[in-house]
Amino acid sequence: MFDGMINVYKEQGYTSNDVVACLRGILHQRRIGHTGTLDPDAEGVLPVCLGTGTKLCSLITDHDKVYEASMRLGMTTDTQDISGRVIARHTVEADEEAVRAALMNFVGGYAQIPPMYSAIKINGRKLYELARKGRTVERHPRPVTIYSIDHISICLPDISFTVRCSKGTYIRTLCNDVGDALGCGGVLTALKRTAVGRFTVQQSLTLGQIEELAGDEEKLLPHIISVEEMLADYPAASAADERADRLLHNGNPLNPEDVVLQGRPGGTLRDGEELRIYDASGHFTALYRYEKDRNRLRSSKMFV
Repeated sequence: MFDGMINVYKEQGYTSNDVVACLRGILHQRRIGHTGTLDPDAEGVLPVCLGTGTKLCSLITDHDKVYEASMRLGMTTDTQDISGRVIARHTVEADEEAVRAALMNFVGGYAQIPPMYSAIKINGRKLYELARKGRTVERHPRPVTIYSIDHISICLPDISFTVRCSKGTYIRTLCNDVGDALGCGGVLTALKRTAVGRFTVQQSLTLGQIEELAGDEEKLLPHIISVEEMLADYPAASAADERADRLLHNGNPLNPEDVVLQGRPGGTLRDGEELRIYDASGHFTALYRYEKDRNRLRSSKMFV
């Protein structure tokens, strides 16, 4: 069984869950999970967690993302992309200068209302399930951040650009909102995710490539990032003695004196920081979070 993460290039026509199902068959293991939904019509980077790496899924979803997007002005659809049902068409009166200004106005933080065709749950139901039944429900705006929009190319009514954004940002909705700002509507026509945190499109593998490599474990292993490597930015510590080692392996709370900080001898712990804890044999065992008010470390994720 493989443990860690693999950088999959999701091709058009696949859902994120399709990718997981295919990998279960290719790798012959059940414990696999993706790190965030990518629309079926979109392509690009989809980090996938394997084995004990599935405990990392919630951590990876927090990473910033980079997309190459194309949009068309002059129309709106129910899905906010070109594949949806057309709701309205409008004449595009904006010039290139106005388009660039509208795009740049969204750089920074803004409150984005998620689309009805999305996997967000409200009262236990996914929004797209309701949308397919013709229902629309109120969605509350969610704070997102657009860090940059560049490589803008304009050939009206079509526009392409690269956007770097925070988690939870819908590029379909960004295109819709830009179109609204210009008074003519806008839809997403193509989307490629080129980066999720450290995972880039240059290092990704298609399902077909993974299937070819899977026949020889030694060829596939270099493409799997270990759990320990994924957490390399977390401060490291080790169990101070046999007693602490036993507590660690059972996931029990630890006192600060139960661990020895690596690279920070005699250093103090900071409230809320998480540590990679190694057992007495030097094996990576768990993530622990320091609680200053109780002056103790509590297990947040066990990896044994």
